[in-house]
Amino acid sequence: MTLSSTLTGASAPARRPGPPTGAARTARRRAVLNWVAVHALAIAAALFFLLPFVFAFLTSVMDDSQALTTDYWPTSWEWGNYTRVWRTPGFLTWWRNTLLYAGLGTVLTVVSSLPVAYALAKFRFRGRNLALMAVIAMMMLPPQVTVIPMYLFWAKQLHLGGSLWPLIIPMAFGDAFSIFLLRQFLLTIPKEYLEAARIDGCGDLRTLLRVVLPMAKPAIAAVALFQFFYCWNDYFGPQIYASNEPGAWTLSYGLESFKGAHHTNWNLTMAATLLVMAPVIVLFFFAQKAFIEGVTLTGVKG
Repeated sequence: MTLSSTLTGASAPARRPGPPTGAARTARRRAVLNWVAVHALAIAAALFFLLPFVFAFLTSVMDDSQALTTDYWPTSWEWGNYTRVWRTPGFLTWWRNTLLYAGLGTVLTVVSSLPVAYALAKFRFRGRNLALMAVIAMMMLPPQVTVIPMYLFWAKQLHLGGSLWPLIIPMAFGDAFSIFLLRQFLLTIPKEYLEAARIDGCGDLRTLLRVVLPMAKPAIAAVALFQFFYCWNDYFGPQIYASNEPGAWTLSYGLESFKGAHHTNWNLTMAATLLVMAPVIVLFFFAQKAFIEGVTLTGVKG
């Protein structure tokens, strides 16, 4: 009797859960509505920023006659517009100059700013607070205040006008914003690591290269991206020093000249604009993790 009862109980089907109660249905409905509301706002914000790029892209692949109309969808996809822009005289030169300016300027800024930030964060010396105040003061100083004396020095005294060297060489002496950002991150590195390195016989330079540099990669990545984007988009500097020499123009300044020469060809103007923006957009998407991490660590933990 006991065995048959056990078998009967074992073979009995599992009881299915009953229908959700009113409170459970209300909670589920509220969760769905919250999800829709949050994602609707996110989609609306994404469209707000994405639509100008979509408009520029669609215009860039239109023919010359349709680009001046109110039609938003191309009747024929003219991919050759990008080839026409790329073969424009001077466009490759602008690319080369921009890569030189942004690449070399970024390397010089990081190499020159990191030791200064390390000294301000980890060394104890007389006048350290005064030096930090000077760095912060340089951050608040508008560039328009120094543009005239700097131009007189580089263009009139050193005769470097008509080139990008007056913009590149000063980056070898550090950047106030980069120094401050790196210092904020280096303050978060425990001093025990540095003391252990000194016990092992490392000097200050070797400690910086072997211990501090690997730990500061997120902050260095953020500083490098900030500087690269600044140099790539810089219009004011090339206008001051290289406006009279087309062979030294950058993409930002050359794009203005291209727009003036093709003011009736909006398709070519949009194609040129996208070719100028494409490298920084691609670079940001590939490096956004390191960029966001570096900005978060330097801004929150510092």
